[in-house]
Amino acid sequence: MQSGITAPSGEFWFSDGSLVLRAHQTLFRIHTSQLCRKSLFFRDLFTLPQPLNAPGREDERIDGCPVLDLHDPPEDVANLVRVIYDGPNFTNNDRQDFVAVSGVLRLAHKYLVDENIRLKVLDHLRAAWPCTLRGWDAREDIARAFEIETGTMRGHRFPNAIAVINLAREIGADDLLPSAFYDLSRYSYAQIYEPSIGDPLHPASSPPNTSLSHTLLPADMQRLALGKETAQHAITTLIQNMEYASSDPQHHRLMHRRSRSATNTLAPCVTPAACRKDLSELVELAKQHYLMDRERGYTDPLYVAEELGQLKSAEFSDCAACARDLEVWAAKERERLWKAIPDWFRLR
Repeated sequence: MQSGITAPSGEFWFSDGSLVLRAHQTLFRIHTSQLCRKSLFFRDLFTLPQPLNAPGREDERIDGCPVLDLHDPPEDVANLVRVIYDGPNFTNNDRQDFVAVSGVLRLAHKYLVDENIRLKVLDHLRAAWPCTLRGWDAREDIARAFEIETGTMRGHRFPNAIAVINLAREIGADDLLPSAFYDLSRYSYAQIYEPSIGDPLHPASSPPNTSLSHTLLPADMQRLALGKETAQHAITTLIQNMEYASSDPQHHRLMHRRSRSATNTLAPCVTPAACRKDLSELVELAKQHYLMDRERGYTDPLYVAEELGQLKSAEFSDCAACARDLEVWAAKERERLWKAIPDWFRLR
């Protein structure tokens, strides 16, 4: 089989092609056999008896090939055809990349395209909307680097979370929802429902594409509101848990006993009273920073837990054991929070 040639217009032409797909006057000439192998929808379509033409209407052909009209955006059809012939080949999960990826996934779902193709495209998208805390942290590192390099809000690095939620609903990719809802919950309600020009959630911040929706369904709006409220309560609980550790002498000693038995490298805390006082001061600082001043992380429990774990540096602290315990505590809290996210947004 001869391979396809991409013309300047984006059309696919073959010397022995057998079918022309037409999407809004854009033509794609493609082998019927390739469509049948990769799409259950087209395989069944071409095996069904075709109806007779209406009286006075001739069968439409282009260069001798039958024409099949598709009511899909031409860019999406072009990207799907490329994936069918060349395999998934996307870029870095930025906003422009998402336009291509979402179009392929939408049409792959619609036309029952080979599951292996769909899973490869989904795996690419999951790098930006991961199912694991490690994956989320890697995503956030990319967003932070983008913010430093460009001076642009980190929210511009990845696509609009509302569009991701709507895509996940449409194609049944529910595993994308927890990270997308969590990301969306970090914005204020004004940014979500009345975004200004330049805000990451404003439709103009995304490449133009008529198939992308930037409005949540009512049921998902309710999930967002409930989850956003729960996430903010989680930060209060997080700081309260830290305060309990700083005020309970027995709990303080048990923490160090567990830490020493687990690592066998840290010396015991020889100044528990001083360390409790130090930790209590850090708790007050956290309350002021995240609950009263409403610093950036006050809607981001994972970020707050990470920050709390770094308030005492094991390298510079007078008590390395206490600093290490705080890091371990924060890491466990972040794992607990991550596992709770689907429940916050009523996703299971």
